[in-house]
Amino acid sequence: MTDASARAAAHDGRSAPPLPPDADAQRLASLGYTSEFRRDMSPWANFSLGFTYLSPVVGVYTLFAASLATAGPPMIWSFLIAGVGQLLVALVFGEVVAQYPVAGGVYPWSRRLWGRKWGWMTGWVYLAALMSTIAAVSYGAGPYVAALLGVEPSTATTVWCALGLLLLATVVNLGGTKVLSAAAVFGFTAELLGALAVGGWLLITHRHHGLGVVLDRFGAAEGGSYTDAFLAAGLIAVFLYFGFEACGDVAEEVRDPGRQIPRAMRRTIYVGGSAAIGVSLALVTAVPDIGAVVSGAETDPVTVVLHDAFGATGARVVIGVVLLSFLSCVLSLQAAASRLTYAFARDRMIVGSRLLATVSDRLRVPPYALLLAAALPGVIIVSASALSGGALTKIISFSSIGIYLAFQMVVLAALRARLRGWRPDGQYRLGRWGLPVTIGALVYGVAAIVTICWGRTPEAAWYDNYLVLLTAVVVLAAGGLYLVAARPHLRGDAPSGDALAGSPAAD
Repeated sequence: MTDASARAAAHDGRSAPPLPPDADAQRLASLGYTSEFRRDMSPWANFSLGFTYLSPVVGVYTLFAASLATAGPPMIWSFLIAGVGQLLVALVFGEVVAQYPVAGGVYPWSRRLWGRKWGWMTGWVYLAALMSTIAAVSYGAGPYVAALLGVEPSTATTVWCALGLLLLATVVNLGGTKVLSAAAVFGFTAELLGALAVGGWLLITHRHHGLGVVLDRFGAAEGGSYTDAFLAAGLIAVFLYFGFEACGDVAEEVRDPGRQIPRAMRRTIYVGGSAAIGVSLALVTAVPDIGAVVSGAETDPVTVVLHDAFGATGARVVIGVVLLSFLSCVLSLQAAASRLTYAFARDRMIVGSRLLATVSDRLRVPPYALLLAAALPGVIIVSASALSGGALTKIISFSSIGIYLAFQMVVLAALRARLRGWRPDGQYRLGRWGLPVTIGALVYGVAAIVTICWGRTPEAAWYDNYLVLLTAVVVLAAGGLYLVAARPHLRGDAPSGDALAGSPAAD
């Protein structure tokens, strides 16, 4: 199929027919790269990677107690709001990755849409957020590891369990793309079947409330603003709905990426969001005393529900399945972080580029980039647990704002390019819906960023109340200073700012 016929076939959101097998290498060469990866990841595995990164079980089980206590059962509606908003972002990303199916995701996308400086800053923010997200998921798994092992949960126990999970994920990831693909598919299957089985059992045999409970606040935010409480509780949905971009991070390991990856991104939102809503609904209806959770008398409703519904032995089995979800999520996150690091290093944009851009001849994965994606999250886990109370919520909040900042930097770059004449010519295009979808994605993303940053603990010290905003500012400032001082964006000769055909590359 010629480029002209591919462009003609892809319009108004439709996908073009598959390209010939050698077209992937030709397309990548036309973008200035020769891949060192093997295209061993099937479309099913690519979707599974996005799903296990998004991980509805991890997202729900990590923040369910905090969100239910903050806003009561209506917090479940935040999944619908965030789901629609992030679907708009996924549609924008689908267009971009179809035109630029390059490893590293948001970094090369921003670089091609805007220019070298913008691309570098986007990659910097996204890399910091990914490392923090790996730490958040590993730390969130700690209490469940302790429960499975029958160990008394404590900060020290949680940290050691988190580091152990991180080490295990790193070992699996070093096995190569085929091992990662198999682990992603297994993790997806186990998580989805487990979520359906547990949720179905709770809804059928252990329901203490009717479906109307999702409209009952149970006294949440009494004497204060319920809108503010609902937005705070919405962190559960904000934290959940990313991961679809990981499908594009491994674009050089998927056959026919311009057609398959946009589809995998959308499916990640559809299936992952539906599973998250189902799990949350099952848990909400199964909590015997929601008022106790809202008042703070009950702080671990998930464990209570599982023990009541399945008994001690059954609860451990369920927790084991939950831990598989956490492990799969960390695996996918590490894969995304390592490919971004590799893409940065391949373009000589980062310190230690020669080492970090190394790809194993036997396994065809970047081993040193993977090790970095284990070491930095480990440091974050230990530091956050030692320096701040409520470490998990703080790590998750920064992870979310960092991911959202990077996402919106891509969306803004896409909007700018579109307004200046860019017309996507990949295998997936939104056609006349492109401009309104991009604007909608940007509006949602900015609103979500403001919501995440908003200080909601006035009784705490100001620096703790605005810790999320401060950390975001520090990351942006550090990146900006490094950009000005070291000028990393001027290294290498990778293409940039070429979304507008015939226009000069941006700085």
